[in-house]
Amino acid sequence: MKMEISVTEIGELINQIPQEPGNLFEMIRANVHETVGQYLSELMSAELTDFLGRGRYERSEGQSNHRNGSYERRFTLKGIGQVGVTVPRDRKGEFTTQVIPRSKQYEDALREDLCAMFLAGVSTRVLSMMSERLIGRPISPTEVSKASKELSRAVEAWRERDLSGEAITYIFVDGVFFSMRIDGSIEKVPVLVAIGVTEQGHRTVLGMQAGDKESASNWRELFKDLKRRGLCGTEVTLGIMDGLAGLEAVFGQEFPHARVQRCQIHVARNVLAKVPRKLKKPVADEIRSIFYASSRAKALEFFDRFKARWETEIPSAVKCLGNSLSACLTYLSFPQEEWICLRTTNVIERVNKEFKRRTKPMEILAGERSCYTLLAFVCLKMELHWRSKPIGKVAQNLPFFKKLAESNFTQNC
Repeated sequence: MKMEISVTEIGELINQIPQEPGNLFEMIRANVHETVGQYLSELMSAELTDFLGRGRYERSEGQSNHRNGSYERRFTLKGIGQVGVTVPRDRKGEFTTQVIPRSKQYEDALREDLCAMFLAGVSTRVLSMMSERLIGRPISPTEVSKASKELSRAVEAWRERDLSGEAITYIFVDGVFFSMRIDGSIEKVPVLVAIGVTEQGHRTVLGMQAGDKESASNWRELFKDLKRRGLCGTEVTLGIMDGLAGLEAVFGQEFPHARVQRCQIHVARNVLAKVPRKLKKPVADEIRSIFYASSRAKALEFFDRFKARWETEIPSAVKCLGNSLSACLTYLSFPQEEWICLRTTNVIERVNKEFKRRTKPMEILAGERSCYTLLAFVCLKMELHWRSKPIGKVAQNLPFFKKLAESNFTQNC
């Protein structure tokens, strides 16, 4: 339909612009929507003409199929919004337009944008609220969820990717809990995560799967899955983890050439939990001296002093530290520039923190697949950040900071 406007109406419109500038743009948008809708309708009409092999009102012998009216529908385009179109039909129902597929309500580019916003942290409810303002029609949370489900194939391909080309030497492992909707009820579901470090110091997320972090069999299943996908178990030399006895035993069985580094932060927390409040600070200071010693001999010397001072007052704390001391000092057998990264599971704790930050707006995940989709996005984003910060390489390239770290964070006496 052609828009017609008189000179008088143009003058009135111009006079209204300073008071109500939005009216002008509203008219422009309405005209754009109508024009685009007509263009798509005519395109589909031409498509039907080509399908039938003759134009409107033309007759052809031997042809029993004809035009059979049309129906109205709406379609949403990126950058334009919702437009009304007229879809032609044939009498036999054999014609299917390729311009606007019957099952789609919006174009693929818009679906991709919805997925990107969802992955970036915008919840389905917020997206539904924003959509009417941005594209002229509300998109329900269900539609957003359906659009994001199309990412599942890519996520599964990433989770099952081949690891044979990765020369992994260190593995960080830990678990994190998420609230998921399982069979109509809300459940706390743990997700096991493994992060590998290559010979060049680059970190990469090797795998993640749902499972009880306290269960040795679940960890064994994860490790076997990594090896099934091509991870060379003989090249792994160190595993950094918390103090779960079952986890350490399974790791040793699956990676017999690797040693175990127990997270010093987890051990320190366990020790301090057995210490009275008034003694926590001096005890924590001495534990820090042990863990940040310049050599194993110095660390054992500091522990002997710790034991002599505190064994009478807090014997359970001293015993707890003594049981874990050897596993906490494994990192001293590796290159010194890597010590600061190998002492704890901070590498994976940072990822877990990012996981929780991303899922916080959602409160509850729709299920395991939804969890994997979001976690895959977070992992890939973290890997981009890690590329510029390889483990053990920054200290070598920045001697000033290496000297500063040694003078301030390493015990030499």
